[in-house]
Amino acid sequence: MLIMHTLARLLALGLVNIYLVSATSIGPQFRRALSKRANVLGPVSTVEVVNKVIAPDGFPRSTVLAGGTFPGPLIQAQKVLLTFPRPAIYELISPCKGDEFLVNVVNLLNDTSMNVTTSIHWHGIFQHQSNWADGTAFITQCPIQPNGSFLHKFTVPDQAGTYWYHSHLSVQYCDGLRGPLVIYDPDDPLADMYDVDDESTVIMLSDWYHLPSPQLYNSIPFTPDSTLINGLGRYPGGPASPLAVVNVTQGQRYRFRIIGASCDAWFNFTIDGHNMTIIEADGNEVEPVVVDSLPVYAAQRYSVIVTADQPVGNYWIRAVSDFPNQTFDGGLNSAILRYSGAPIEDPTTEPGPYVLPFDESALHPLLASGVPGIPGVGNADVNINIITGFNAEGLFTMNNYTFVNPPLPVLLQILSGAHSASQLLPNGSIYPLPLNKTVELSIPATDLTPGGAVGGPHPMHLHGHAFDVVRVAGNSTYNYVNPVRRDTVSLGTQAVNDNVTIRFSTNNPGPWYFHCHIDWHLHDGFAVVMAEAPSVAEAQESKTTPGYWYQLCSSQGIDP
Repeated sequence: MLIMHTLARLLALGLVNIYLVSATSIGPQFRRALSKRANVLGPVSTVEVVNKVIAPDGFPRSTVLAGGTFPGPLIQAQKVLLTFPRPAIYELISPCKGDEFLVNVVNLLNDTSMNVTTSIHWHGIFQHQSNWADGTAFITQCPIQPNGSFLHKFTVPDQAGTYWYHSHLSVQYCDGLRGPLVIYDPDDPLADMYDVDDESTVIMLSDWYHLPSPQLYNSIPFTPDSTLINGLGRYPGGPASPLAVVNVTQGQRYRFRIIGASCDAWFNFTIDGHNMTIIEADGNEVEPVVVDSLPVYAAQRYSVIVTADQPVGNYWIRAVSDFPNQTFDGGLNSAILRYSGAPIEDPTTEPGPYVLPFDESALHPLLASGVPGIPGVGNADVNINIITGFNAEGLFTMNNYTFVNPPLPVLLQILSGAHSASQLLPNGSIYPLPLNKTVELSIPATDLTPGGAVGGPHPMHLHGHAFDVVRVAGNSTYNYVNPVRRDTVSLGTQAVNDNVTIRFSTNNPGPWYFHCHIDWHLHDGFAVVMAEAPSVAEAQESKTTPGYWYQLCSSQGIDP
């Protein structure tokens, strides 16, 4: 009756016709046509996790792969198209929803030189009311056993941008289980800045190891053997293995979606002879900023606009890592930008000069909603100072605790009635937070302090949220007006007294991992869990968590 009365009022005002006409533009025929090319999947799909011998840099090794490829298949989805101011009645008739994800992960692993259990995390997806589908082993689910499967079901009504997926079990994604995920916005406010944005413009940066990850657990430093760009590269002393080629046409403008899919290294990304205009950081569009070099830390993503405005030819794409003694000799750390009509050969271009450096403090949200809470250091509802460390046992700590996998996933503990820090495991690593409050995390760099967290800069990722970085690395000022919003941030270095500070609102009940995204460091305990509103999470997730989620644990003898 409420809907009918509201419709009658809108009819009298002549507004329903506006709604009905506008609503027709929301149909699939007006949305970006998703690719039907090989190795591109839609939001409803099956991902088989398999072992396969590949040689992406010319060195053959057994791997763990999504769909048998490296990187794994691109998963594409759509955000809903809204081309008009939405009347209140819209929410009653047609709630705003993007594509629904139904991704069935099937575990076909059998190579026991590596982990044969698995899980897949959808990095950057908030998982509102679907914490159980976050894919984080021992936090939100039990691992998927060999010959088992797990159906992830979630919606993404309020996100668009560049994301990725990867194993979230031990350091398994270092063995290859990682791939891109892009949610396109048909109503992108920056769409007039580019002409091409499809599967050909996704650029994935990865470090690569010739040994299986279990053989590297104690190999500090964890030095990669090569850098791969879109799954191809070369290693020192190795063959002239094929390099990735990004094809462009002179005069066209391209939205390159750059994904930092490394296990450890961060990369300085450049394209000879071409500037880049940053328009997105970690799924959040920003006011355009022009740079000629871009640091990309593990798990970070950027969209940059590159105009093919140079003479027809081949140009080096470079991704040099932070590891010592790096070079571009013989095509190392490189890929090729190839103009249509250029010969099929390696480029001869030179790097630099670089005069437009990246400055994270210069990134500002395109549509700023403001930093939550009262401006000022320590003025949030909950203020937590996190001191990172590295102890005598070779393990990382956060506020003196090393994260160890609990006997039950944290979500299962919450669903079983455990809500307080004293009840939740692992002890000292769970931070219960009240609902709908502002949280400020202050994390000073400690890499030069005895017992501090070595091996940085450390890229910190928070599941379930994008946060406001009110103090970025390399800058001593605080910005509570329009700081960059993202989900993975570098902690910087103690050499310049970095003290990265972030803010977020506890509007997403559930346990959310907060951890260093150098996967070797996470394996060695560099993590805590932000348990948002545990009692609310229990009530919410108990209604939505499917029976097969519980069975995944009970079949392994994991019961509360």
